[in-house]
Amino acid sequence: MNLVHSAIRYPVSTAVGVLLVVLFGIVALVKLPVQLAPDVEKHEVTVDTFWPGGSPHEVEREIIDEQEEQLKGVEGLEKMFSESSYGQGKVILRFPTGTNTDTALLQVSNRLNQVKEYPLEVDEPVISSADTRGVAMAWFILDTLEGNPVNIETMRDFAEDVIKARFERVIGVAASNVNGGRERELRVTVDPAKLAARALTIMDLAQALDQENRDYSAGDFDEGKRSYIVRTVGEYRNPQDVENVIIARREGVQVYVRDVATVHIDYKDPTVVVRQKGRPGIAVNAIRQTGANVLDAMDGLRAAVIELNEEILNPRGFRLFQVYDETEYINRSLTLVQQNLIAGSLLAITVLYLFLRTGSSTLVVGLAIPISMMGTFIMMWALGRNFNVISLAGMTFAAGMLVDNSIVVLENIYRHRELGKSLFQAAYDGTVEVWGAVLASTLTTIAVFIPIVFMEEQSGQLFRDIAIAISAGVGLSLVVSMTVIPSLSARVLTTVKKPKEREASTVWNSSTLAEKALAERHPSRLERIKDALGSLVYDLSGSVFWRSVIILGFTSLALVGSWALLPKAEYLPQGNRNLVVGILLPPPGYNANEFVKMGKPIESTLSPYWDAKPGSPEEAALDGPSISNFFYVARGRSVFMGGRVNDPSRVKELIPLFRRATADLPGVIGIITQRGLFERGLGEGRNIDIEITGPELDTLVGLGVQVFGQVKGVLPEAQVRPIPSLDLGSPEVRVTLKRDRAADVQMTNQELGFTIDALVDGAKASDYQFEG
Repeated sequence: MNLVHSAIRYPVSTAVGVLLVVLFGIVALVKLPVQLAPDVEKHEVTVDTFWPGGSPHEVEREIIDEQEEQLKGVEGLEKMFSESSYGQGKVILRFPTGTNTDTALLQVSNRLNQVKEYPLEVDEPVISSADTRGVAMAWFILDTLEGNPVNIETMRDFAEDVIKARFERVIGVAASNVNGGRERELRVTVDPAKLAARALTIMDLAQALDQENRDYSAGDFDEGKRSYIVRTVGEYRNPQDVENVIIARREGVQVYVRDVATVHIDYKDPTVVVRQKGRPGIAVNAIRQTGANVLDAMDGLRAAVIELNEEILNPRGFRLFQVYDETEYINRSLTLVQQNLIAGSLLAITVLYLFLRTGSSTLVVGLAIPISMMGTFIMMWALGRNFNVISLAGMTFAAGMLVDNSIVVLENIYRHRELGKSLFQAAYDGTVEVWGAVLASTLTTIAVFIPIVFMEEQSGQLFRDIAIAISAGVGLSLVVSMTVIPSLSARVLTTVKKPKEREASTVWNSSTLAEKALAERHPSRLERIKDALGSLVYDLSGSVFWRSVIILGFTSLALVGSWALLPKAEYLPQGNRNLVVGILLPPPGYNANEFVKMGKPIESTLSPYWDAKPGSPEEAALDGPSISNFFYVARGRSVFMGGRVNDPSRVKELIPLFRRATADLPGVIGIITQRGLFERGLGEGRNIDIEITGPELDTLVGLGVQVFGQVKGVLPEAQVRPIPSLDLGSPEVRVTLKRDRAADVQMTNQELGFTIDALVDGAKASDYQFEG
């Protein structure tokens, strides 16, 4: 073969090729992004629509039904389901494997544009894919320093304007979200009696506020050498502008807003409650960009936190600190896999030396591992992959396989040297003679893994890095065995003596390098072992009965052993991430204050565990691990809580502790679990979904109650979560319009609804931009 001949004849070129592979391998190693797990694309598109104050029934009727009517015609749609809750509607569209997500997003957007109209105060629908809704790689808490009397909940706008904006400038961060706190608003508090005395309605006030709060472009005109743009300015700049708005004229007298209402800046009622270790706070997260290096992004976030604390927050009496860091688990996982990879490579080289017994031969074969690994890094970089526990596991698996081809080639070269050939001739003949067998063996291994690379399902995407790492490594080891091994063997192998003739009674000849080394150290012992084994094999193979017994016996033993050692089936390993989370589903109708009250007994039960310092006598007296962090977040109709421990090896002990803390909450369903290694959502990949569909919601709820009870009876240890709640009814007060009486006072149903909304919970009249 020309390749083998050239590699032996031109060793400098071969060495340069190896150096280039190592050089570019190091570059690829530095450039490869690092993250915990591979990116898995879910072919889902979600449409979120927010309607402040809208009931679930109204959201479904006015928004979801209209959207579903248009979205059902999206090309390639496999499944569509929706959720309607208080103030929000969600439509989830699922597409088959292989669908281009960007195309699906565009089609969904075009279809939504065909919805005729939405009710007033409905926000524009937000379209996102599962890829853009990334999981946060870090969470931070904004809190006050000791002695600062400021209510931290009033700092939400500050967090959005300063912290969120700073985080999103960090390279590798796609988005940042602020949770908790209360947003500022310009509040107009109406006196209904003063309005009535002037024969005005709340609708009149709202229309006046909205109509006066406008800036209009009035075109442009030329005068002399200049062109002027004309604008009419009317947007409110301060509360005084709102107070001076004229609502109407009554008996020649102008009625101002200040005559019937007070105007002041206040804060909205909280919609999200965030508490950290029993204290209110504001949570800020950071979501990484797809393909970004998590470690680099995390370094940038830490630098941003230090900068914010030193220059802005600490001087004002605030602090920003980190409560969750995905890179901690990434570093531990990658370090463990890297250690296994290094240990596996060293063990492989050690085993080689034990059998080859010469340093030069071990060096020749051992070089196949680092060279092939460096080439694998280049392949992964070229294919746009990243470093994660899956790809490193693939390299670990491949470490022992990388020397197989080189051992076969080296052993055959050694055999040709024993035949009296020169180093160069033995290297060439020995390599060419086995190249077909080595190629077939390599292709067989690659053929097992290559199909995984082209699988579009989630399992294929998840294990693609293993397939790429093993296929690339084994394939490159073939090239190394055909070039580097013969080139080195022709120059570094020691002189080999011709083997002596064996006696006729010997079953086989000692011709391999391993046998030669062992024979030189213990010649008589090796001969006795070989003769005994040869005689045993000869006697057993000469009898049909014993052949049958051996075949059936070993086959049965293998089957029984495989069945006995078969592990429990699992979709993905759980891992041991230092994070236990829980979802609490309270009875319908709870408000924000009730959510805070519900969290008080939980915090009271757990506070001794986060007050105890690691290694202290207080920790030793506890019946569980000390907690490094605990958070409690209430949003919508559910509560999300979670905690981490100071000793990661004891994280599983948090599960019974959390269950005990939530067990006495009346009417609350709790789901407590340890966050899995590959989970994007709670229990993802480890749950069983039972879907109940039908035309009547009340009937479905009744069936859901029955199924819920039966599942709890069959699987008493399982944590069963109904979605949505089994009690769909929320307390409500219904106001029915008397149309004849309303007609007498010229009031429409819309005006009545807006008036009641304004008096009960407040209604949005217009927009106001805060300065700064």
